[in-house]
Amino acid sequence: MTGRIPPLAGAELWQAVMRAAAGRCQCRGACGKSHAKSGGRCDLVHGGYVRHSGGGTVHLIAAPADPAALLLPPHKVAALPRSALVAWCGPCFDHARTTARRACEQAATDEPDALFGT
Repeated sequence: MTGRIPPLAGAELWQAVMRAAAGRCQCRGACGKSHAKSGGRCDLVHGGYVRHSGGGTVHLIAAPADPAALLLPPHKVAALPRSALVAWCGPCFDHARTTARRACEQAATDEPDALFGT
């Protein structure tokens, strides 16, 4: 785990997720990108460099594997088991969460209004 500095809280869980991910973002397109150049999986590694999205050092986070679960409140995410978590880079996490939020908002607007429905 050289070069990987764990977060202050939940370090053991974060390290377990990073070990399972081999220190690489596990996004396979939930962010809207195909990641075709890297075999269908994001190629950003913890401690590496992001050339896009403003640049800078990559800091992977452990977050829900299911993009819909990215919308859960923090206390519910903290209660998820290790098996429900994967490693996300910042750009993939942000885009996947935005996509999930938009899908949720779209589903809510597609439902008929109970007060004014027929």
